[in-house]
Amino acid sequence: MSIIEELPKVKEFKRIGFHSHIKGLGLDENGKAKQIADGLVGQIEAREAAGIVVQMIKEGKMAGRGILFVGPTGTGKTALAVAIARELGEDTPFVEFTGSEIYSTEMKKTEMLMQTLRKSIGVRIKEKRTVYEGAVKELKIRRLRNPYNPYMMIPREAKITLETKDENITLTVSEEITQQLLELGIKKGDVIWIDSQTGRIFKEGRLKEEAEEKSLYISSERIMEMPQGPIKKDKEIVHTITLHDLDIYFATRKAGLEILFGFSPLKEIGQDVRKEVDEQVKKWINDGMGEIIPGVLFIDDAHMLDLEAFSFLTRAMESELAPIIILATNRGITKIRGTDIESPHGMPLDLLDRLLIITTRPYNRDEIKQIILIRSEEEDIPLSDDAIEELTNIGVNRSLRYAIQLMVPAKVLAIRKNKQKVTKEEVIEASAKFIDLKSSIDYITKYEQLMLH
Repeated sequence: MSIIEELPKVKEFKRIGFHSHIKGLGLDENGKAKQIADGLVGQIEAREAAGIVVQMIKEGKMAGRGILFVGPTGTGKTALAVAIARELGEDTPFVEFTGSEIYSTEMKKTEMLMQTLRKSIGVRIKEKRTVYEGAVKELKIRRLRNPYNPYMMIPREAKITLETKDENITLTVSEEITQQLLELGIKKGDVIWIDSQTGRIFKEGRLKEEAEEKSLYISSERIMEMPQGPIKKDKEIVHTITLHDLDIYFATRKAGLEILFGFSPLKEIGQDVRKEVDEQVKKWINDGMGEIIPGVLFIDDAHMLDLEAFSFLTRAMESELAPIIILATNRGITKIRGTDIESPHGMPLDLLDRLLIITTRPYNRDEIKQIILIRSEEEDIPLSDDAIEELTNIGVNRSLRYAIQLMVPAKVLAIRKNKQKVTKEEVIEASAKFIDLKSSIDYITKYEQLMLH
């Protein structure tokens, strides 16, 4: 159970995901892509095509269609899928998995795909709740060593101070809420509210004075004035749950004593349960309490799927209740998994005929440099000019992902030397300690005779 305790009135923590800087597609009012906007750089044609797809989705004209992103590794296919979800709304469900994952579960492939499809469809529900709402004045995370891995620290609880123009309150929140704070990247200056009953956190925007200190590279964050009034208050809130969440709830409720004897109802959810959930959702919609929010199901390395999975997805696209299905691959002409049939991108032609195909291209030097600058800002890693140039060279000559991955190790090395900024020296040192794919292949080739076969 989530717990919130008010404390008598009396260091910011940041957790960054690889695509946390993506805020949208970065298009103007005419659907034209800006060179740098909303955390995206370049890929003008692909972003504008994605913008057309977003408009089609909003107008309800995507029925029976999916999207396929095709391009070399590291050209922003996942970033574009995330951007589409951001354009559709903050509470749009976004589910991501790789094609190979369907072979590593204990359930049937079609059941796994069905569950991910229903995770990608949200139900927006309106209700009145008691919440804590204000701007984050201070956030401190208390962490303990993981009992199973002493080298890893896990969050245990947090103290968060919220303020408005009229008051401020310090709350201590439990592990579940602390985890949400980290996942959402909540930091000083963010305006949030916390549901006092469920512990759910929602980020509304960022204070104007805090946002002005940030670069214009990431420009779509909602800018807000300091909230007024009491922090603890009743508020009509809107929250989104997925059809899969409801499936689990209904299945668990029906399972009863089966759970006590180790029979899990969650490996495969019966069609009778899903039918009951669908009927309940229809009732909420008819009563004006809810609405359906089609989300985004993103399948990376889609060429790893087989004919059974492709057939299932083809049928799912034509369903009345289906999310936006986005596939991505870096393959050319290759065999469809499990067959001797060669096909473009390793996919059946009848599926490809239902997909809108968008291509991405490798980034040029200037675009790589801008992406590095955006990530350095997002991860709060100050870089000297020579460090930026060195990382750009690495991005051009090796890979963009490798250059970005070197930034945090280089920052650790700079801190050890009491430096305020990462310099070229730390970047070179980090690249010597953590090699890239090409160097790894050279290493294997050099010591091939000593390796186990």
